[in-house]
This record gives sequence, structure tokens and C-alpha cells, in this order.
Amino acid sequence: MKRRVVITGIGVIAPNGADTETFWRACLSGTTSVASIPDHWREYAEFASTLWAPLPSVDFPRFRISRIELMQQDRTALMAAAAAEQALAMAGLVLQLRDEKKNTYTLPSFDAARCGAAMGTGVGGIVSFSRNQDNHIQTPLIPFVNQEGRRLLRHPPRFHPFAVPMTMPNSAAASLGIRYGLTGPNTTFCNACAAGLVAIGHAYAAVARGSLDLALCGGTEFLDEGYGGIFRAFDIARTLVRDCADPAAANRPFDKRRSGFLFAQGGCAVLLIEEREAALRCGRVPLAEIKAYAESFDAYSVMALEPGGAAASRMILEACRDASVAPHEIDYINAHATGTIQNDDVESSIIEKIFGNRPLVNATKSLTGHAIAASGAIEAAVAALSIRDQTTHACKNLDDPVRPLNFVREPAAFPIRNALTHSFAFGGHNAALIMSNVS
Repeated sequence: MKRRVVITGIGVIAPNGADTETFWRACLSGTTSVASIPDHWREYAEFASTLWAPLPSVDFPRFRISRIELMQQDRTALMAAAAAEQALAMAGLVLQLRDEKKNTYTLPSFDAARCGAAMGTGVGGIVSFSRNQDNHIQTPLIPFVNQEGRRLLRHPPRFHPFAVPMTMPNSAAASLGIRYGLTGPNTTFCNACAAGLVAIGHAYAAVARGSLDLALCGGTEFLDEGYGGIFRAFDIARTLVRDCADPAAANRPFDKRRSGFLFAQGGCAVLLIEEREAALRCGRVPLAEIKAYAESFDAYSVMALEPGGAAASRMILEACRDASVAPHEIDYINAHATGTIQNDDVESSIIEKIFGNRPLVNATKSLTGHAIAASGAIEAAVAALSIRDQTTHACKNLDDPVRPLNFVREPAAFPIRNALTHSFAFGGHNAALIMSNVS
């Protein structure tokens, strides 16, 4: 028998907010983060797009992250730890210090073997790798004479001693397991832009089938490589927003004048999920219940949705069946909504064919930009917060919709019983999660 699974805590770091409630208030007020790319990037390439969504400064010590951790961990792992601290605090879980020097803790009310972590990332610690490689290449070599009298060149010791764990894509999930003593399954998913939602979906399945009682799950990404190389890769593929007279108006998912996605410097969201009855017995207040998860694969293109949307549509209907929720009972959809020409057209067509124009449709990336693997987790967090508060944020810059769907045009209270959030990714990966109001 499938157990009921609830979300009891959420942590978010996004371009428009460095903690959950700041982020959520920014969403409801339509606050965005849009700026010109760093000036020094322009010394290395000519860019068709020159806009991105930078992250705010994160006060890591506020989230119990030590000076040593700041030196030894990649930014993706640091953001995951900061978001996890927020999620645990929101749930009201008390941590017990395990090792002061290592800054590690336990969850005394849980069996550590039945607690796990699942995180998604697109490029993992690529920024740490890039920065170490830059030091390796650019530091002048030191001439010396060896014992045989041969004149040689030696690389100075400038490589970071923690370069390997900082570069590993699994470092975020591993760091959460180490930090909180979670000895159950610890998994990492690299399904590009769907990875964050895939991680949440697999963690949900583990709790639902009884393999885990608690999981920290979500997605994390940091894309600020020192010379703009990652940005340039997307730019040369012509996937990014085009410059316009008003930079704040450039990012416009689902609008007929959309030109691409707004590249985010990064982001992270972590959900704390657990078995419903245990949470209620301990007095924790569920924010939303996860009812179903499904995924599929297009087998079509590494960069574009399959034009007919067959695999994605099948996945959404499978999630509805597993949740025992008919399409007409979905009240709210937090869409993938990148702002790219073809993908927005295909996605909106899928929504229209399955749901018509009844459910509210939201585009969180219109506020945050696209943080690759972190985006699906951030959007899942938004869906849960929308259920918690029975209200939604608006789609930014949506003046002329691509289809006559029920897009959220103004933030407003709205009764949400059932919500769907889905992600589509380069490679052809699709993921869908259905949540419900807790009853």
C-alpha cells in the first residue's frame, strides 16, 4: 500500500530571494533580477545576449555554514546546505550537534538509516573545476634543475586541495547526507533541466513505498564560470533572451514576443518530505501532499521538445491516473515555461490539449530566469507555497499569450486543491509531479 507523503519544509535560494519567505514575497510582488552580464566576459567573446539573472548575496553563516565549509565546498553544495537548513527550520525539526569540528548534526527523532537525500544538478561542480583549471594553466611555471642536472619546469602548488570533491556532481547530495547523518540512500540525478524535479520524484517514491521515512530533495546549480563560458555555450546555441530597450521586459515566457530564456547565475531549492502520519503525530504542519510522480523520454532531440509532445503528454496523464486526479480536477499548473520559441509553443499545446483553459497556468521562470537543474525544484517549491497560501504569483511580461490558456495575469487568492508542476530537459527528459492540498 502506498504511503501518503507530505512536504513539511522548503528552502530556496534564487535570483529574486536568498531565503524562502523573501523569495516568495518577491514572487508575489513580481520582483525580478535582471542585469547586464559581467563586463569582463566581453573581453573573451561577442555575445548575442547580454542579460542574465544574478543571485543575491547569500549569508551562509546565517545557515550554520562554517568558514571551513566555505573554503572546502563547491557553491552548489553550499547552497544545498543553506536551503536544507531553511527546510528543516520551517518543519520545526530540532538538530543535535554530532561533531562540532566537522559541523555535523543528527535528527534525533529519526532512524538515520531511513533518512536519505536526493539532489539534481545539470553541471555539478563545473565552476570549481573551471577555476582550478584556470589556476593550473595561468600560473607561471617555475624553472628548476633536478638531481641529474636537467633543467625542468615545475607547476606551482596552486590547485585547490579539495578540487576533486568540489568538482564531483554528487557533492551536494553527499554533503547533505554527511551534514545531517542521513545513512539511507543518497542519490544524484543529472537529467539537465529536469534533474531537480526528478530528484524530488524519486525521493517521493522512496518514502511512498516505505524505503525512507524522510528525505531532503531538490536541485542545485551554479553557472558563473569566470570567463562566461557556460553562458557563451547557451548564447551560441541561440537559446537566450535577446537584448531589448527595457531589459526587465526581455524575459517573457509564453508571450508571442518571447526570444529565449533568461540565464540565471544559479539557484537551489530543497524540500523536506516525510510520511504524512508520522509528521502529523509529531505536530508538524504539512504544506502540501505529493500525490504522484511520473517521467518519460522523448527520444527525439538533445535540444528540443518532440513537436507533438506525445511522451510528455503520456507522462502527465500517467501522473494524473496515479494520483487519482482527473485532468479537469487540476486547478493549477506551474509550467516549465522557458521562453524559448519552439518549446513554449509545444508545452502550451500539450497543456491546452489535456486541460483546456480551465487551470491557472504559471511561469515562475518569468521571475527567476532559468537555473537549469535547480529550476524544477524551485517551481515545485512555488507550487507547494501556492497550495499553502492558496494564492499565486503572476506571469511576468505576458502581454500577448501564445495560446488562450488561463495564465495568471495578476497575483491573487485562488482555491487550489490539486496542482501540477512539470519539467522538460535537453536530451529529452520529462518529469511531472502532482501535489494536493492536505486534507
